[in-house]
Amino acid sequence: MLIATINSSIVLIALPDIFKGIGINPLEPSNTSYLLWMIMGFLVVTAVLVVSFGRLGDMYGRARMYNMGFAVFTVSSVMLAITWFDGDAAALWLIGWRIVQGVGGAFLMANSSAILTDAFPTNQRGLALGINGVAAIAGSFIGLVVGGVLAPIDWNLIFLVSVPFGVIGTIWAYLKLHDTGVSKHGRMDWWGNITFAVGLIAVLVGITYGIQPYGSSPTGWGSPFVLSCLIGGVVVLIGFVVIETKVENPLFRLSLFRIRSFSLGNLANFTASLGRGGLQFVLIIWLQGIWLPQHGYTFEQTPLWAGIYMLPMTVGFLLSAPVSGALSDRMGSRLLAFGGLALTAVTFGLLIVLPVDFDYWAFAGILLLNGIGMGMFASPNRVEVMNSLPADARGSGAGMMTTFQNAAMVLSIGFFFSLIIAGLSSSLPTAMSQGLTAHGVPAASADQLAHLPAVAVLFAAFLGYNPIQQLLGDQLHNLPADQASFLTGRSFFPNLISEPFSQGLAVAFGFAIVVCVIGAVASLFTKGKPPAEADREPVGEELAAVAGEASGGPSELVAPVTGERR
Repeated sequence: MLIATINSSIVLIALPDIFKGIGINPLEPSNTSYLLWMIMGFLVVTAVLVVSFGRLGDMYGRARMYNMGFAVFTVSSVMLAITWFDGDAAALWLIGWRIVQGVGGAFLMANSSAILTDAFPTNQRGLALGINGVAAIAGSFIGLVVGGVLAPIDWNLIFLVSVPFGVIGTIWAYLKLHDTGVSKHGRMDWWGNITFAVGLIAVLVGITYGIQPYGSSPTGWGSPFVLSCLIGGVVVLIGFVVIETKVENPLFRLSLFRIRSFSLGNLANFTASLGRGGLQFVLIIWLQGIWLPQHGYTFEQTPLWAGIYMLPMTVGFLLSAPVSGALSDRMGSRLLAFGGLALTAVTFGLLIVLPVDFDYWAFAGILLLNGIGMGMFASPNRVEVMNSLPADARGSGAGMMTTFQNAAMVLSIGFFFSLIIAGLSSSLPTAMSQGLTAHGVPAASADQLAHLPAVAVLFAAFLGYNPIQQLLGDQLHNLPADQASFLTGRSFFPNLISEPFSQGLAVAFGFAIVVCVIGAVASLFTKGKPPAEADREPVGEELAAVAGEASGGPSELVAPVTGERR
């Protein structure tokens, strides 16, 4: 799980070196789609496939599906590392194999929680799932640092680093990992799979392209293509829900939503992911585009240092997730999950009042609290959802939970970017036009540059490029040397963008506060029983988990105390 989520974020910091290595300028309008799909492709494919792969795990064995995911993940990592093309062919090759890598990651993500739930008795699941949650979310932050360290040496290394873990993990999993849970064979819901995949892909593609400008608009939400994707995707997903009520073995067991802890736990997980999904991108832009240049770092140095300066968030999560998971085994999950999201909402409020040119230790303290809050929520929330599921639905249930989480991450990125772009578009053109004109750029050129899409400025800062140098290009040679040096220095662009960016930040973090509060309230109304009060695990399943039997368990298990069938 750690290596899968590291790979979901490792390319973010490494993108400048990747595009430089294959000879593509990602800021050219014709190449923007390459940039977006390198960022979003892995998330989109895992969001679409985890439910299907979780269902396959329920039917044919979770360990078997998990092992297959390891193998697919390893092969795709090798193919990404040996890229020998240049230009457009290389970009398409990388995007294609990133999607395949996402397929392997989806196998791992869909079945890991279900395997752990099968393997551990009720009073130990919190700690087990907490450690798994640490791997899942910490990996997304560790990937930033690993990418920043390896990419300047050789961009191929960011993919090659996964190969030894993948090879060892694949061999180990095939030799040692066996199914201890309940397998329930049945027919595959092909119509459900197809409509779910088509509908969700359409919605996520619409969100991805909604970030890009359309005509004179700074974003593409009014584009016929984006609207067609969003509306068409929603219609297909409605059809999917209708299909799921008719088929014998549905992909989405809608009856699971009658379980209060499952439905409210997933709502809390979805809103929490909406709140934090775009946070990583916003913080990277904040650090790389404004704060780090203002404090003496060149734009080329900022990707690595952005990852390093965000480490307090990872530390907070690493500290709190296992502890909260273990505590949920003793005292229940409801109050822990509520407190974690409430604390997270408070940290978003603190980020709003923090000056754009902040004192680092204040920033680090807020990130540490944010990580602690997310860790306090993540483990108890996953325990609550997984404990609420019947044994033969853990794979599909875990897949549904991961789908909501990954889809919310893509939605969050779209919302956060759009809100920041809206904030920039309202005041940046005037500020940029006046600033460029004051330092020798002809008025016509300054006005033209000032009205370029704000997303180009954001992407330049995000990728560690010098934004003004990229925008002015050859025009820099026509300016006096001192003026050209000042415009491309470490103070002009950060000072120019600070005020418009802070306005966008306030709106984006305000949105995050609202969704975190909704998730906190949802957590408060889950069942939230401590394990001592919850339904006991069947003795046969506990013994199978301890003994590591690979028989898959009987199709029906009888609870030892009540005699009720599960």
